[in-house]
Amino acid sequence: MNILLIGSGGREHALAWKIAQSPQLDRLYICLGNGGTRGVAETVDLNLDDHSSVISFCQLMAIDLVVVGPEAPLVAGLADDLQKANISVFGPSKAAAQLEGSKNFTKALCDRMAVPTAAYGHFTNATDARAYATEQGAPIVVKADGLAAGKGVTVALTLEEAHAAIDDCFDGAFGDAGAEVVVEEFLSGEEASMFFLCDGKTALPFGTAQDHKRVGDGDTGPNTGGMGAYSPAPVVDDALQKEILDTIITPSLDGMAAAGMPFRGVLFAGLMIDQSGPKLIEYNVRFGDPECQVLMMRLQSDLVPLLQACADGDVSKMQADWSPQFALTVVMAADGYPAGYEKGSQINGLNGLNDNQTQVFHAGTKELNGTIRASGGRVLAVTAQGDSASQAQKRAYAAIDKIDWPQGFCRKDIGWRAVQRET
Repeated sequence: MNILLIGSGGREHALAWKIAQSPQLDRLYICLGNGGTRGVAETVDLNLDDHSSVISFCQLMAIDLVVVGPEAPLVAGLADDLQKANISVFGPSKAAAQLEGSKNFTKALCDRMAVPTAAYGHFTNATDARAYATEQGAPIVVKADGLAAGKGVTVALTLEEAHAAIDDCFDGAFGDAGAEVVVEEFLSGEEASMFFLCDGKTALPFGTAQDHKRVGDGDTGPNTGGMGAYSPAPVVDDALQKEILDTIITPSLDGMAAAGMPFRGVLFAGLMIDQSGPKLIEYNVRFGDPECQVLMMRLQSDLVPLLQACADGDVSKMQADWSPQFALTVVMAADGYPAGYEKGSQINGLNGLNDNQTQVFHAGTKELNGTIRASGGRVLAVTAQGDSASQAQKRAYAAIDKIDWPQGFCRKDIGWRAVQRET
């Protein structure tokens, strides 16, 4: 098979690394990739906004499957146009991608299908949103309705913070994503993520994970795109996985199918777990980043047939096999992230770090004259396996200690909940 992978982050490096292991693979192309994907895929430069150019490339290179990593091309309808050209694609339609592209769309689906989630209000102006937040009181959650690269969510502990977050959205801090706002009830408990490969009607459970959104140790500071993750999520046992499937995922798939927009691809459910059971925080329509890195480390099955089954519309006969080991990834980010940061600093010490228990997945990197340079905010995802959370954690941080990058930083406590459970 010839496969085209779309994306340039740590998620795509992990997917490329796993796809490259498939005996079904002939050639793997990636657009645009990063400094780490050059070793596993052929880089191609395509204008993803010009769907006709992507289609032309696929036809020219006899691409059998397109795997779309990030959410933006899906929300823009790339999967629809590929399918119209009879090109097989892993990823949902533009209509189905609204599950991530619009918080209000997902909330309305939850209302229709009785999916447990936080109470909310949807607003198109700051005055009404501020009034609702004042009426509900703090803590409260403010979300830009559209895609904001993981940065459009504010957990406001005071009304002043909530009002400021609302004003930021409507004042253009997140561009068009903030033209509408969802204000939600604050949910307490333990967050976890569960993934499902979907064919429009059936959902195949595809692993659990927990991530660390806050930039600082102890889960402090502003939200980021993710500073680390681990899998499996100890809080999500077998009974809870079944409850999530029965009360959240299956009703959502049924509702999407009934609305004429069946969901095919990976459905990423962000969940809050408390004594009353699981509640949906949000849906994403792609693999998480950095959750994908730990999932790919643990996946023992060939990934390619699983992706193809989603694209073909039948996962009912598929099975995903997982390593019993624990996987943990620590994100190294550029100083200043998630605010302003500089690009171009050189990263040394990466050679020799990858082995059967450790992989360094690149995100915001580029190769320049044989050197690796930082080119983004989240730059590396240092990922390790172990028989326990503490062993995987020690291996990941031991690898980080060998990386020479003075302009980068990382959290020192990734996986603390899982380690705490062990002790």
